[in-house]
Amino acid sequence: MSRQESSLHVTRRRTLQLGAAGALVGLLPISAVAADGPAMAVPHQATGLKIGEVTEHSACVWVRLTQFAERLAGDEVALKALTGDKTGTADATSLPGACPAVAGEICVVYGVREDLSDGNVALWTPVTEAADGVLQVMLSNLPADSVIHLRVEARSPTGVVSPTVIRGRFRTAPEAKANAAITGVVLGCHLYDKRDHADGFATYPSVAALAPHFLVQTGDNVYYDRDLGPFATTAPLARWQWERMFSLPRHRALLSSVASYWEKDDHDTLKDDSWPGTTFGKLTFAEGQRIFRAQVPSGPLPYRTFRWGQHVQVWLMEGRDFRSPNTMADGPDKTIWGAEQLAWLQRTMLASDASWLILVSPTPIVGPDRKNKKDNHANDGFRHEGDAIKAWFAQHVAKRLVIINGDRHWQYHSVHPTLGLHEFSAGPTSNGLAEGSPGEDPTYHRFHRIGGGFLSFTASPEAATPVLTVRHHKVDGTVAYSFRFAH
Repeated sequence: MSRQESSLHVTRRRTLQLGAAGALVGLLPISAVAADGPAMAVPHQATGLKIGEVTEHSACVWVRLTQFAERLAGDEVALKALTGDKTGTADATSLPGACPAVAGEICVVYGVREDLSDGNVALWTPVTEAADGVLQVMLSNLPADSVIHLRVEARSPTGVVSPTVIRGRFRTAPEAKANAAITGVVLGCHLYDKRDHADGFATYPSVAALAPHFLVQTGDNVYYDRDLGPFATTAPLARWQWERMFSLPRHRALLSSVASYWEKDDHDTLKDDSWPGTTFGKLTFAEGQRIFRAQVPSGPLPYRTFRWGQHVQVWLMEGRDFRSPNTMADGPDKTIWGAEQLAWLQRTMLASDASWLILVSPTPIVGPDRKNKKDNHANDGFRHEGDAIKAWFAQHVAKRLVIINGDRHWQYHSVHPTLGLHEFSAGPTSNGLAEGSPGEDPTYHRFHRIGGGFLSFTASPEAATPVLTVRHHKVDGTVAYSFRFAH
């Protein structure tokens, strides 16, 4: 991976076009690119980095500049007095856990050697406080099935180099024909007030100990409308929720060392059971969409598929952007996924020759769910589309399909009683958020547990036939249940 072979694409919350002038700045010495005006604060990186959208040869590196090296300390007990406040008047930059953004410049160095002696250098790129200090750098021409090491450096707009340097690593996917063993992890709902350690969820070091190739976050990564402190009825308070959650040391450690793919659901878009056009205080659904895409490594489309060798292909579904209002009468025109996403899903699944098709949905498809819910494909509220989707799966891909869902605050393995489709709920990330199950249903459930943790799946190439093992883990990593698929 030589300097001549490396390439990159840089984005912010809005696309940043790098033309000849941008390239020139990247090649000038530090003193030559000092910004006009007074000197500004030296930037830091208190929110760490995230590496996402990883393929065989590319990855998106998410970084963010902050005013301080660490998250703001504060009296979280005092936040209880603000819990439920919807006025939007709280100062998001001074709340406990806040990591206020700052302007500056970022440089990403990456290579296959741990000491980065072979390092490729992404050009120094400016970020602004107005863009929340966020930069997303797309790396390409990476070698397949390789560990890529990263170093992220920062400096002020006047060229003062920051003492804060972040290091990270991730593994690229193997080629589609590679007979590779692959382990993926799926995480469910995150509620800050229910974390089980001051440094973050106990689940995170348990996932790290498993050393997966990648992880998937299924949505409800934060709760704008239910958590400790003021509710996120403004854009600054929504961003504060992300700062507070993902500046925790355990979360930073895992996300800087494992590739991650991100989905969103209702609570980290706007509010419970939300859809396009709804609002939460001053926060609009469209703002919630933009904030999510700015806070995680993002590609051009919210729905996408990724291949991990011969045996695993993963589909990540978008369940909020294209949905009809929940209040609409059910029928052929009512949708969660939308016609374009559904056609894409069917086309790409039929074209796949992977041993296992792993569909990760922010919400359930098989269920069963609580009778009062009307927000997903396992509910009567979207019964028409849900039944049609399940029937198509059963007809075309049932023998290779594994459905994994988030949103539900309990773990389960369900098998549809007539169609035979398998669905696994990852459950909540902590035991404190385990709740709400309608109870075990023997007509569906092979496993049912009201508890937190995570889910893993491992594709193991064997002499005669490929095998996929799905495991439900407790928060400490202990396996609570496992199920083995084989062709």
